Amino acid sequence: MAEQVGLSVAAVKRRVDRLRELGVITGFTAKVDYAKLGWGIQAFTEMRYSGSTPVGEIVRTTTGFPEVEEVFTIAGDPDALIHLRARDLEHLQQVIDNLRRGGNVTGTKTLMVLGSWSKDSRQIRRA
Repeated sequence: MAEQVGLSVAAVKRRVDRLRELGVITGFTAKVDYAKLGWGIQAFTEMRYSGSTPVGEIVRTTTGFPEVEEVFTIAGDPDALIHLRARDLEHLQQVIDNLRRGGNVTGTKTLMVLGSWSKDSRQIRRA
């Protein structure tokens, strides 16, 4: 990192330590190649719930699945966006079926990821 920003290792360490103390940096992560682990399918599922469903129930009924990476509760239609990983298409269908059975789900729409881009990687990754 020091080389990339043109500073000494000691200067970068001081700055990173300071950012951690301030709570700006909250942790560090590892990048995982899920395809090499057999979880090559990535998708987003829009979830719609009955109007009286509390946010806590949406989170509770979706986060209990190992395939669920992230849950975003959102304003408007749909009510939540679920980031999923699955082994294959059959497994993805099973996960979606299980999600549909939880809580007051009134509808879903699933979008499969074909490729992705992130600020960190600066390149397109194929799914």
